[in-house]
Amino acid sequence: MKLLSLPQTLKAFLGRTVLLLVLLTGLWTQVSLWTSTPVAVLAQWALKTSDWVVSVRTQPRLIEVQTQLAVPVRGGHGDILVDADPAHYAYGLPILWALLMAAGGWGCWAKALGGWVLLLPFQAFSLSLDLLKQIALAMPGGARTLGIAQWQMEAIGLGYQLGALVLPTLVPMALWLWLDRAFVIRVVQPHLAANLLLKK
Repeated sequence: MKLLSLPQTLKAFLGRTVLLLVLLTGLWTQVSLWTSTPVAVLAQWALKTSDWVVSVRTQPRLIEVQTQLAVPVRGGHGDILVDADPAHYAYGLPILWALLMAAGGWGCWAKALGGWVLLLPFQAFSLSLDLLKQIALAMPGGARTLGIAQWQMEAIGLGYQLGALVLPTLVPMALWLWLDRAFVIRVVQPHLAANLLLKK
């Protein structure tokens, strides 16, 4: 689908989306400290269910997990301690908001707020799997010393890849398609249908 062949309505939408994405990403970097705080809270609740975890502490731009797993260090043993930035996987928010604002229409701001809330569990999943992956890699001996099956170790690795590479960008786009389905049906779908008919 060539850009030049797009109708003017779609070209305008794509142009607004790119411009808004640049502007909103810049704004998000300034406020991500607050917009990602609920992500850290959700991840904290999830990680506390793990037998490996002793405590989870959160502070601005940091979530820190102390485990009961010990590794050999000079002069004895030390507990595994891992940390991450809660905003690291939360960059899907400006993507979603750029799409919603570019499409416009009634209820744009309500959709933006609802979309932010719907993004939180997916962002918490990505953050939690990052921390679990760090714990798993820090423990010598792998699955055997962690007391889990090999398939569980591989599931952590797969979950981390899904949370790091797929969910941060795919979920915002999927949420937009659902939240703005009226716009998609009215503006995007007719063009796709016309292209399919031309190819037949």
